[in-house]
Amino acid sequence: MNKSWQVWVDENHGCVGQDGLLQFPDLFGQVAAVRSGNALAVLDGFALIRLEGEDAESFLQGQLSGDIREVGEEARFTTYSTAKGRMLASFLAWQLQGSYYLMVSTDICQAIAKRLTMFVMRSKVKVTVLNGADTCLLGVRGAQLEAVIAQYYAKPAAGPLAVQEHNADVAIALPGGGFILNLTADSPLAAQLVAEKATAVSSQAWGIRDIDAGIAWVTLATQEQFVPQMANMDLIGAVSFKKGCYPGQEIVARTQYLGKVKRRLFKASLAVSARAGDKLFSPELPEQSIGMVAAVCPVNEVQQEALVVVQTVCWEKGIYLEAEYQHRLECLTLPYPIQDE
Repeated sequence: MNKSWQVWVDENHGCVGQDGLLQFPDLFGQVAAVRSGNALAVLDGFALIRLEGEDAESFLQGQLSGDIREVGEEARFTTYSTAKGRMLASFLAWQLQGSYYLMVSTDICQAIAKRLTMFVMRSKVKVTVLNGADTCLLGVRGAQLEAVIAQYYAKPAAGPLAVQEHNADVAIALPGGGFILNLTADSPLAAQLVAEKATAVSSQAWGIRDIDAGIAWVTLATQEQFVPQMANMDLIGAVSFKKGCYPGQEIVARTQYLGKVKRRLFKASLAVSARAGDKLFSPELPEQSIGMVAAVCPVNEVQQEALVVVQTVCWEKGIYLEAEYQHRLECLTLPYPIQDE
């Protein structure tokens, strides 16, 4: 993070928490600002992997679930799986000046970059993890801030996942509202956004935007827990069923065409503290876990909202955070329909 951003963090009383990520005062106020549209977030909970070289596209095409050939004027969500079809990572991927960028959860970034490098072999591809001195990832939401972005790029975004570029500064419009920005260290856009006096928001608080949008990021706590369809990755365009082979492709395709997705991603509310990776239970299928918390964010002093991957048939008899069935989850509405299985 450059000096101008550090000044902004200090002015907003930011500090580094035990998890190594930035925190700002009044988490619930930050969450409200994200939802009401007046938020500027430093997304240090995410990192960037850059792949460059003449074989970068073909290499990624053989590794990820999405069709990398579609990454250009639009970004794409995509996933990276084991041979058994279990997700190791989920990404937002975009292209800039011939290189590909993968936005991924910080806690798995280094390991995923190392794994990708292992499979480069003789391909002409260079895999690099970008550091905070090279780039700055921001989340932006709010009419005033988005007007600044539109003026900087000289036109409004064409639609969800549209990519705009100006002087190597990238803006990506998000489904459900807001933008992801990848700015250079000396970007003039950063100063313009700071001048708008939006609420300073942490990665944790920004997470409510993705929960509302029904987008679950794979983190260290949820690695190798879900086939892409379980996390609704097929419903947000992160899986192509028309491209060639990639790790786990056989399992993913079989799951799709044989209609055996018993677990799906749902949005839920709960009145007790939970963490990503916590197991869930139901009287429908006693004495076994029926799912897992994929993402969670406190919204007030007594309520958290979450994305959970659970067996669909269990909602009728109830889904609980404990095997003793003490705290029941309330199913909330996602912005897209879940296909019947």
